[in-house]
Amino acid sequence: MNILIVGAGGFIGSHLSEEILRSHRDWKITALDISSDKVSHIIDDKNFDFCKCNILKEFDVQEEKVKQADAVLPLAAIASPLVYVQDPLRVFELDFEANLRIVRWCVKYNKRVIFPSTSEVYGMCTDQEYDEENSNCVTGPICKQRWIYSCSKQMLDRVIYGYGIRDGLRYTLFRPFNWIGSRLDDIYNENNGSSRVVTQFLSNILHNKPINLVDGGKQIRCFTDISDAIAALIKIIENKDGCANQQIFNIGNPYNELSIKNLAYMIVDLAKTYEKIKNAAEKTEIRELSASEYYGKSYQDVQRRVPSIKKAEQILKWKPTTDIKTSIKKIMDYYFC
Repeated sequence: MNILIVGAGGFIGSHLSEEILRSHRDWKITALDISSDKVSHIIDDKNFDFCKCNILKEFDVQEEKVKQADAVLPLAAIASPLVYVQDPLRVFELDFEANLRIVRWCVKYNKRVIFPSTSEVYGMCTDQEYDEENSNCVTGPICKQRWIYSCSKQMLDRVIYGYGIRDGLRYTLFRPFNWIGSRLDDIYNENNGSSRVVTQFLSNILHNKPINLVDGGKQIRCFTDISDAIAALIKIIENKDGCANQQIFNIGNPYNELSIKNLAYMIVDLAKTYEKIKNAAEKTEIRELSASEYYGKSYQDVQRRVPSIKKAEQILKWKPTTDIKTSIKKIMDYYFC
């Protein structure tokens, strides 16, 4: 199988490429990205063909690679809440417009597309667990620009679904719920808001800055280890007996449910056990501030986000196994051992 991974140099793409090269030596990867930093350790593998490409500009290159592929994973996206509120049009241009072109090429050349939706499509849904088939997608007012990411992804979900009905597009949509692991973000970037929550907290500790709990850190999330997440993706790509065809899967870990506040204290406590950051961790202040102070007036948050993973368990025969503390330790081992 020839797998085209657009955004192979990102967090998900680099881990997926790594696992494919380890476990499926009969698959070939064509990797597109603007940077190869996160895949430098595998770039010389004969089954890994990296092509430097700006997907906002180099359309001919992308179309040709789609034509040559068996399965296409358009993983390139901006997934940082601070960018949602500060530069929403940039989010729209990459997350929606650039990926829409790729989806349309998949329709044109009859290629299978495996698209990363997001847990954010559920928005402020009040269900106790978010279900792929029945839970409503609920977002806030237009002035809350935070929702541009959710809406961009949801619209592509609907477009892909529509192409499946009208043109028989072979697709699978997967919805990540707070995937975490090494290479998620740059912990050496000192700017608040430049990273997602786990790497942001680690960065704050590393740079002797306080950890900020937005609105007290009461928000509850379910964190998924990248190794568990990639195991699910591999099953989706394998698609045994067509089990993943025209399906939507939540890929998350409902057993790793905890508040952002509890996460912060867990990270600080674990950091105190690593010699490289022990002193910084012992001095780290954990403080509370409002969302408007941290993100600005265009932000709106979700208090609880828990996936139902019954479909993935039943159809893919997949279940996450890594607890949150183990996940955090794996990340710290990567950076500080």
